[in-house]
Amino acid sequence: MAVNYVIVQKGNPADPNAPKKYYAQAKSKGELTLKKLSREIAESSTTVSDTDVLAVLNDLTKVLRRHLDNGEIVRLGDFGTFQITISSGGAETEEKFHSSLIKNPKVTFRPGVDLKESLATLKYEKAK
Repeated sequence: MAVNYVIVQKGNPADPNAPKKYYAQAKSKGELTLKKLSREIAESSTTVSDTDVLAVLNDLTKVLRRHLDNGEIVRLGDFGTFQITISSGGAETEEKFHSSLIKNPKVTFRPGVDLKESLATLKYEKAK
């Protein structure tokens, strides 16, 4: 299997007058829902049903959110790590900084060893 990509033309935000260039952009082939994922995991097991797996995955998302909301890094072993990252506007002094300058919170995922290794062996195919 290969990762599909399309070619898109983009300008340089730092230099709007610079000539635009063409870049590859990944194009998905669909999506895998939590329900479908639970079925697939259950198919490879003789001891749990897709309902059992779905219940665990639903609980995982709740627990993950609770710990991220608490400011913790969540490490899921070889799978990877989740962490909240933020951006902010600047203030002239530390005393003038206030939390309303914080914006654009994101959940950052850093893949574990297995997922990183899979990135090294990806094949690419231009989407039709």
